[in-house]
Amino acid sequence: TWGLVTQTYQHILAFVFAVKEINEDIQMLHNISLGFNIYNAYFTGSLTYLASLELVSTWGKFIPNYKCDVQGTTVAVLGGPNSKACLFIATILSIYKLPQLGYGSSPVINDPSQQAFFQWMFPNRNQQYAGILQLLLLFRWIWIGVIFIHDDNGLRFVQNELPKFSQGGICFDFIEALPTLYFKTGIHEMIESWVKIYKLIINSPASVVFLHGEIHTTIFLRMFPQISELENIPIKAGKVWIIIAQMEFTSVPFQQSWDLDILHGSLAFAIHSQDVVGFQNFLQKRNPYVETADGFIKDFWKQIFLCSFPTSLEEENFWNRCSGEEKLEALPRSVFDMSITSHSYSIYNAVYAVAHALHSMTSLNFKLRTMSEEGQKKSLNQQLWQFYHFLRKVSFNNTVGEMISFDENGNLEVGFDIINWVTFPNLSLHRVKVGTFDVKAPRGQIFSVVNYKMCLQSPISLCNEPCHKGHSKTKKEGKPFCCYDCLPCPRGKVSNQMDLESCYQCPEDHYPSKAQDQCIPKEISFLSFQEPLGIILAIVALLFSSITALVLMVFIQHRDTPIIKANNRDLSYALLVSLLLSFLCPLLFIGQPQRITCLLRQTTFGIIFSVAVSCMVAKSLTVVLAFMATRPGSKIRLWVGKRLALFIVLSCYFIQTSLCTVWLMRSAPFPDLDMHSLPAEMVLECNEGSTAMFYCILGFIGLLAMISFTVAFLGRNLPDSFNEAKFITLSMLLFCSVWISFVPAYQSTKGKYMVAMEIFSILASGAGLLVLIFFPKVYIILIRPELNSRQQLMRKPP
Repeated sequence: TWGLVTQTYQHILAFVFAVKEINEDIQMLHNISLGFNIYNAYFTGSLTYLASLELVSTWGKFIPNYKCDVQGTTVAVLGGPNSKACLFIATILSIYKLPQLGYGSSPVINDPSQQAFFQWMFPNRNQQYAGILQLLLLFRWIWIGVIFIHDDNGLRFVQNELPKFSQGGICFDFIEALPTLYFKTGIHEMIESWVKIYKLIINSPASVVFLHGEIHTTIFLRMFPQISELENIPIKAGKVWIIIAQMEFTSVPFQQSWDLDILHGSLAFAIHSQDVVGFQNFLQKRNPYVETADGFIKDFWKQIFLCSFPTSLEEENFWNRCSGEEKLEALPRSVFDMSITSHSYSIYNAVYAVAHALHSMTSLNFKLRTMSEEGQKKSLNQQLWQFYHFLRKVSFNNTVGEMISFDENGNLEVGFDIINWVTFPNLSLHRVKVGTFDVKAPRGQIFSVVNYKMCLQSPISLCNEPCHKGHSKTKKEGKPFCCYDCLPCPRGKVSNQMDLESCYQCPEDHYPSKAQDQCIPKEISFLSFQEPLGIILAIVALLFSSITALVLMVFIQHRDTPIIKANNRDLSYALLVSLLLSFLCPLLFIGQPQRITCLLRQTTFGIIFSVAVSCMVAKSLTVVLAFMATRPGSKIRLWVGKRLALFIVLSCYFIQTSLCTVWLMRSAPFPDLDMHSLPAEMVLECNEGSTAMFYCILGFIGLLAMISFTVAFLGRNLPDSFNEAKFITLSMLLFCSVWISFVPAYQSTKGKYMVAMEIFSILASGAGLLVLIFFPKVYIILIRPELNSRQQLMRKPP
């Protein structure tokens, strides 16, 4: 079916070249020469049916179903590249069990009896669609348009294959049928349909268009520039055409001078092929004055070289006569390609397949070796009904060393090449191999794109802009699944890839970045001696403990002075020692939590502070009771003394120690890694075990402080030149204020700052007791010793 399409003339030459090679090979077929007849059906079914009947009729005398000549026996028929031509041939020739080999587009044959005698010089079509799907996904071309021919092949593609593309993640902006290509009638309607499709493609946001057609479908593409000028619609750059292997670059004569920009960058699947040795030399020797048996060469020559062959003496002086010196290699590759195309390569292999099948059949027939040449021909005619069995099972290495064989369904077992069409202003068309697809290749090599720089420069074909990291997709109502909106990830979740369906939660030991596009490992956090906060708190604790130790030394050195004796010397010593230990308690809170430090932290603090506050309770009660005991006949005198103070301190110590013991036995504190309190840190802390017990201990200290404050407040106005109840009242007011503020502050802070808050409360409350209770006494002892006398203390205040 060559007609006006000049590129398909190479198919004829590949056929002739293969027959020529086989006949020149004396080892291929013994005493048998291959001949051939070439029919042009001109895209019409009636001529195809006629040619099919002529093949099984007497040569030169067309009588259907009657053949009397022995020579010129048809052993196989090669049809294509049009699918309808193959279908029409199969309808007739399958009746006669005559094998057919098709190239190009495969027909939809529903009759098993017809399918049995048809072999396709093409791999299983499903392999090609699987490869195209992988190619689309590789470059993220998931929003595409589809153009197909409205015939059996096209409808089968739309119904059976496009749903698989959807399942694979491809969406379609449009699926449009291509109008039938006419050359004589219906041209006006055809052009109107082309204009409609052109506008649809140009206005589509899809950058990739999947073109499913036949060999002549590229003629439609080449019409786009003309439609653009006709309709005054500029061509938008950036469209990538995906072309199936059944198609090939073709054009009609009036398109030879048109530019090829519309095809630049197209990606085409093609049956794997290699250059055949000697084929280019064979093409270069073609000459219309030498190849007189070639019925097509003169028409071809006139079309591509725009010359003529005079048929009479009157035309001898025609200005542009074909000289025969024209060179095919001088033509642009868009007009005629000197390199063998994939379809020509299929034809070349099909002829060799027939020859090898004949060789196998004749080799198995022993009688043919001893018969005369005439007897061999008669025997061969009788055995031809078996020939298709040999053709089905044929397997051989062709002249370039590639294995040629068919599967059980009659499909060629070969892979695909992925070709990039590159065009140039001089109308040159180059086919650049950029990848392969072969299901029989080793795992990992089935699909490969070895040169895709040109693809990376192509626009991404998406329904909308991809969702960036830190966002997730959400479906648009009423739109295909490839169309979506992008929403920021919810708080605490991330997406570290483009176009994620949903954001995900970071692992416990990671936290989301500010942009929510990655998970960052959390750092382990605790209040250490190496950081500024820990250093400052440790220095303050040691400073206060040192000051307390100095105050204690001063009190010991001046233990016999009136002011120390007057304020219960033993309670003062006990209070100073407990304050000294309480200032050292923060050192247990600083540093990496260990099991021993976690056990001692709160219990040590609770016991020491209970002793300190119990001393304050004892002091305040002693002051009040001392003044009450001075009244005549008061029995309270019996309670005043060291025994009361000792009883109060020991009782409070015993109660607090008992609470701490219960805490340690039932739910002891332990080192723990808190991964949730802080978003960017893992807090290494001491888990209190029982929060209730912690607040019980704290509550007991608070109870003692309130008792001390209340008693001291009641005795603040008792007459005395140095009434300690006033200072106890102030110190307990400060103490209670610190620890009442501590509870909400402790609850609202997290991590190491929670520990720092407790340390601050310990230091602040201890410092308050130290300054308000002991600094006035130290001042009198060291600065105003004249006030440290019994007379001065007994003096009533003014």
